[in-house]
Amino acid sequence: MAKDTHNNRFKTLLEILLVSTKLGMTSFGGPIAHLGYFHEEYIRKRKWMDEKTYADLVALCQFLPGPASSQVGIGIGIMRGGLFGGLLAFLGFTFPSVIVLILFALLIKNYDIGSAGWIHGLKIVAVAVVAHAIFGMAQKLTPDLQRKTIALFAVVASLMWQSTLTQVGIIIVAGLVGLLLFKSEKETEYSKINVPISKGFAASCLILFFALLIILPVIRELSPFHWLAMFDSFYRSGSLVFGGGHVVLPLLEREFVPTGFLSEESFLAGYGAAQAVPGPLFTFAAYIGAAADGWQGGLVATIAIFLPAFLLIAGTLPYWDQLRQNPKMKGALMGVNAAVVGILIAAFYEPIWTSSILAPIDFSLVAVLFSMLAYWKVPPWVVVLTGAIGCSILSIIG
Repeated sequence: MAKDTHNNRFKTLLEILLVSTKLGMTSFGGPIAHLGYFHEEYIRKRKWMDEKTYADLVALCQFLPGPASSQVGIGIGIMRGGLFGGLLAFLGFTFPSVIVLILFALLIKNYDIGSAGWIHGLKIVAVAVVAHAIFGMAQKLTPDLQRKTIALFAVVASLMWQSTLTQVGIIIVAGLVGLLLFKSEKETEYSKINVPISKGFAASCLILFFALLIILPVIRELSPFHWLAMFDSFYRSGSLVFGGGHVVLPLLEREFVPTGFLSEESFLAGYGAAQAVPGPLFTFAAYIGAAADGWQGGLVATIAIFLPAFLLIAGTLPYWDQLRQNPKMKGALMGVNAAVVGILIAAFYEPIWTSSILAPIDFSLVAVLFSMLAYWKVPPWVVVLTGAIGCSILSIIG
């Protein structure tokens, strides 16, 4: 019996690693697109959790600083396979792009890939994936007029006030509105989140998160060890950023360009490469670390910038389930989930749509790719290849 349990756990962990690695090699388009890929693979296809649990996890990660899509992936891994499952989900999703960016920093420093046709194709794929995810989530999370209205105001506010704190403010307001509107609602689709982490361990993760945030800058000033200085810079950047990888860019630039770690030209070249690879944009840290200190620097930078995300999601998940069982919290979460749909729609327009759909042929290709996902049920990796190859051919003949 123990052997069967061990074998089942091994199979679960192996599945987490393989699925997350596939996502890490095919998930182009930034954090909102990643949530679309996760929704397709984890929720629609494998049904590792229900729609509402996924939406609640997304809402939680919108509150937390750091790379939201990576935290959602880590959270899914933890709920599926424990702490080690979360680690494997992180490694699978993150390290394909980490490896590519480290190699890029070491071997292809001045190669311009920004104008390649297949890069534009991958942006168009992201449009189709996000549209498909929003369509599915909106049906589940905004079924009535009240929640449609909350989503509408979230769209308008997100587009009118595009700041790092806007999303957090929208979610707080939506939670308060939901608390008032749905306080007498009975949640019929509630399902318990399985979080195989003790609250004591979770509390330790939160304490460690804040302790490192306070102690690392102090130790940095007392020590001449440059690896420690680099770790502190990346850890702080990963701890203090709301809004995803694009927001972390100015923080990283201020940390490393003026100090001479890397030139402005090298910084921008690496950022262009980070746009072209799948996975989280925070892996840009791997490029900076490798450009400054070789592949070892790339690994140190990656660990440092993602460590806050891991500590925060592991530290909050066990308490999150208790909160969402509270009758008052259920109404608030109904409002928050509707707002998340609105935030996704706003992000779908800006920057995903505006940076990808530049001509009628782009829209035509999106329509085909969306149909492949939504109606023909084609696997996402086939859709990715179709978009990349299709745009490459169009760029040649056009």
